[in-house]
Amino acid sequence: MKATLRTVRLALAEPLRISRSTMTARDAVWFTVEHEGLTGHGEAVTSVYYGLNTAELERQLYEAGLDLGHFGDPESALRERPAGDRPPAVTAAVEAALLDLCGKRSGLPVHRLLDAKSARTAPSTPGAPSPPSARTARTVGIVPAERAAAQARSLADSGFTVIKVKAGAPDPEDDLDRVRAIASAAPRARLLLDPNGAWTSAEALQLLPRYAELDVEAVEQPVAPGDPEALARLAERSPLPLIADEDAVTYEDVRRLAGRVHGVNVKLAKCGGPYEALRIAELIEGSGTELMLGCLTASTLGLAPAVHLADRARWADLDGHLLLADDPWTGIGGADGVVRASELPGLGVRERRVGREDAA
Repeated sequence: MKATLRTVRLALAEPLRISRSTMTARDAVWFTVEHEGLTGHGEAVTSVYYGLNTAELERQLYEAGLDLGHFGDPESALRERPAGDRPPAVTAAVEAALLDLCGKRSGLPVHRLLDAKSARTAPSTPGAPSPPSARTARTVGIVPAERAAAQARSLADSGFTVIKVKAGAPDPEDDLDRVRAIASAAPRARLLLDPNGAWTSAEALQLLPRYAELDVEAVEQPVAPGDPEALARLAERSPLPLIADEDAVTYEDVRRLAGRVHGVNVKLAKCGGPYEALRIAELIEGSGTELMLGCLTASTLGLAPAVHLADRARWADLDGHLLLADDPWTGIGGADGVVRASELPGLGVRERRVGREDAA
């Protein structure tokens, strides 16, 4: 097998402000595996929060490509899935490329490969379920209430029924005004709130009842990560479901919180890929903690593996590709509020344009 890398710049359609930062663009490194005339693709994106810059991603993926040379075919590499000490985002990108390639070699979409792995549905079973799809949340950043209302109205007109509102402004009343404006502009939309850990526990206890009065459905990571016990204690007293995000990175993180928070936000780039996401989903099943599938801002290529898992989640927040000014891949939809996998072999995505390339 031969691996190649390609690095491109992904610019956002408009700046996305959250409680801890404002983002306008990020780099994506595409990882391509070629074997016997077929190719599989995966993507990893830079993240200041997770300490991944472009050079580090390129180095890690280059070394991962060299490691794949020890395997005779992608199927054996996928069975072994040698992660080593690599960052989860790198492992996830490599796993996505291998799944894409194995799917193309077998003529099966990735969701059928994952179903077979989790023993839900064998790939050859007649009458297998239709490809996964989900109504995805669409994120509205920390913007003035009037701007948020206009965005929410446009999203509702496009078909979105779930809106995720970023919170954590210096003045908590600004956040409340934004949610009120969105609720008024899109009265039928389900609302999720994400302060990205901006509140103290005391602030959360004061604010959560006010958001409950506004019919917010759930709140992600209201308090700063690093003290999951504090999040669990807050969940016991919260009038709203609380979803762990930054405090639920690894399988062990989720194991400690299972049954103690209402949900966990699983992002393939932070847990290590679709197979690890399946392990987490199986871990929390029946615990009272439900699955949210989230994402980083990335292209359709980066989002596609999670879309193949979308039918397993209560909440889907898979809009990262929709925030881009120019998505260089296509194949999962989402502009109408619904992301969809397909029955095409592999990930079912295709490239629209190219960037620079380096051989591994």
